[in-house]
Amino acid sequence: MNKHVLLVEDEPNIIEAVSFLLSRDGWTVSTHSNGHDAADVIRAKKPDVLILDVMLPGRSGFDILADIRNSEGFSEIPVLMLTARGQAKDREMAERLGATRFMTKPFSNAEIIETLHEMSVS
Repeated sequence: MNKHVLLVEDEPNIIEAVSFLLSRDGWTVSTHSNGHDAADVIRAKKPDVLILDVMLPGRSGFDILADIRNSEGFSEIPVLMLTARGQAKDREMAERLGATRFMTKPFSNAEIIETLHEMSVS
């Protein structure tokens, strides 16, 4: 497979767990942990798939998603939004801004792998 996923997440335990899980599944994993310059990092790394936390220091995942969706060449990148906040309004906001999928924490290992496989073939 050897597809590249960029995980933008500020929680060290989630970074470690998801990185290990996806690496073991054959993904090349890059991580970034703040919202301040996340959009620039996404543009520079050009991942095949993006996993984006909603609540980040500096800028929210929603702001970052809106930014990259308006960037040339990034309107179609598959984006999985992760959040501890699973309210309907958060899901609706993610969909309106162009998230491919929306997943609440906690999630199962199988769920995240299955979701990324589905997103990477779409």
